[in-house]
Amino acid sequence: MQREAGFTLIELMVVIIILGVLATIVVPRFLGREEEARRTAAVVQISNFKGALSMFKLDNGFFPTTEQGLEALVEMPTIEPIPKRWPEGGYLERIPLDPWGNPYIYISPGIHSAEYDIISFGRDGKEGGEGQNADIRSWELETR
Repeated sequence: MQREAGFTLIELMVVIIILGVLATIVVPRFLGREEEARRTAAVVQISNFKGALSMFKLDNGFFPTTEQGLEALVEMPTIEPIPKRWPEGGYLERIPLDPWGNPYIYISPGIHSAEYDIISFGRDGKEGGEGQNADIRSWELETR
């Protein structure tokens, strides 16, 4: 009698149990990293805004106003002051939402910085907060 090739039910169960044990060890290590990755992404996005804002000021002698917002880096502002040397294509392709799906807050002139403030309210989407809910603020990036 010739035996057919394949896995027995017991062999499959052993493999499933081994995969389950590995998942319980490995998955928790990655879950804690998701929030850390989002916070890092917000810092990188704010740093990108800071670079584009520096170019805007270099070209025009001023930063966009609060009313013009970060959108002034994507589309030429239509409210005063109108930039005189706004490049075709702008300074950025688009203004992304923060990693939690909320818009960044832009204030110019800034309250905490003479030039401007950029804020992400973090995971909870509310001003303030501690730990993983803490705000990410442009004027604090140098200390992180």
